[in-house]
Amino acid sequence: MAHYQEILEIQTSGKSFSTITAYVQEVVNNSGIKIGICHLFLRHTSASLIIQENADPDVLRDLENFLSKLVPEGNYYIHDAEGADDMPAHIRTVLTNTSEEIPISQGRLLLGTWQGIYLWEHRRHRQTRELVVHITGD
Repeated sequence: MAHYQEILEIQTSGKSFSTITAYVQEVVNNSGIKIGICHLFLRHTSASLIIQENADPDVLRDLENFLSKLVPEGNYYIHDAEGADDMPAHIRTVLTNTSEEIPISQGRLLLGTWQGIYLWEHRRHRQTRELVVHITGD
């Protein structure tokens, strides 16, 4: 069984979704692994990873609107050392994921027809995020 790992740096533009499916697939291609598992780990506590519909952008807008209502910004939190959006970003990350696993077959990520991989930035300002892509297989 082989292992392959790359760390991707992803620039975000503040609160938004960044489609990262193609970047992850490129790492799978670089690995040469044809069957196995792709493990993704985001090395941050104020952004998250999701696998979600990639056909209708309204889905992402609805997710953002829902989470904004569920975890509002404001004077509700003790931790505010990095600004009013910091603690809400941490809570949002707890409610979502910082890691995902996707099977690989024939050198391709086995995502569903309408699935894409997104980095969900929860902070207001542009950030550089590190994503560990670790692939195991043959």
